[in-house]
Amino acid sequence: MATFKFELVSPERILFSGEVVSVIVPSIEGEMTVLAGHAPLVATLKTGIVFVQTTGNNGKDFFVNGGLVEINAASTTILAEQGRFLEDVNAAVLDQEILSAETKLTGSQDEDEKKRLQDTLVQLREFKHVFEGRKAA
Repeated sequence: MATFKFELVSPERILFSGEVVSVIVPSIEGEMTVLAGHAPLVATLKTGIVFVQTTGNNGKDFFVNGGLVEINAASTTILAEQGRFLEDVNAAVLDQEILSAETKLTGSQDEDEKKRLQDTLVQLREFKHVFEGRKAA
């Protein structure tokens, strides 16, 4: 299997850096799978799960909340506004993210910022609903 270089970076740390087989990315245009040799692309991320396939049988899940993905034929880089290992995410973490976005929205005077925060809140609430259903199953 062909591999490519992948990095997932949050403001706090590099969450992943290494060779991978594929990456599934939650972009605002829809979920996309990146493979070696992918056409160049820059996309905005939405709240969701990034799945990194490191070998034919192994993978790793990450939670991201906003950011950008930059793809070219040799590498893919995600610059996440917020990112963490999926096992570090629970309902309390998601509730805190929602509260933080609501607080920022209440204090914002900028219409573009308000729209972005409203979109983020919708995505976070949707993700929380799916996440809790996934954990219950």
